[in-house]
Amino acid sequence: MTSLPVYDRSGNEVGTYEIDPAEIAPKINKQLLHDAIVMYQANLRQGSAKTKSRAEVAQTTKKLYRQKGTGNARAGHRSSGIRRGGGHIFAVRPRDYSYRLPKKAVQAATRMAIASKIESGDIVVIDELSFEAPRTKDMYEVLKALKLTGTSTLVTTASHDVNVYKSARNIHKVTVIAASDLNAFAVLRPRRMLVTKAALDAIRQQTGTEVAAT
Repeated sequence: MTSLPVYDRSGNEVGTYEIDPAEIAPKINKQLLHDAIVMYQANLRQGSAKTKSRAEVAQTTKKLYRQKGTGNARAGHRSSGIRRGGGHIFAVRPRDYSYRLPKKAVQAATRMAIASKIESGDIVVIDELSFEAPRTKDMYEVLKALKLTGTSTLVTTASHDVNVYKSARNIHKVTVIAASDLNAFAVLRPRRMLVTKAALDAIRQQTGTEVAAT
């Protein structure tokens, strides 16, 4: 069982949150985490790279010189791939790099990523995080109080909070994702994770575990 300190918006410790990483994920499979990250990165690729073949380059189709009698090797079009300015012999074509792992594997990888953050101590729990209106300065002050400024941080709320999202979207290296939208790539990419107690409760509820907080 891991006891996580709970902080308020001023950085003061106001309680603890008891959680066992094994409740989230009984074990951490590094190979599955690797496969999930590679999948998410592949799905981000545009796949729009393209080069011209010999049929697409702007070159004359006139034969360079006659077939015989010159003493040189036979030569055809100037657009040949072995000549300067010619097309690529194996031209690159646009392609779709995206693919999908089985649903259960993706869900398991997400749980393992969260459990690894808990085990490594890279998760910070805040008792409550909300704003009456979008205000970047207020969000920055919260991060500063929790010593998270200058560090890539994932802010996780129990549900989608527009004010929290708009308050953090202009802060460098800070992203905001609701607990229900977490994935392994989003969790592991930043160095730290700032999560509300309600968000942790939601995560545990999704994995079928009971909440134990003080």
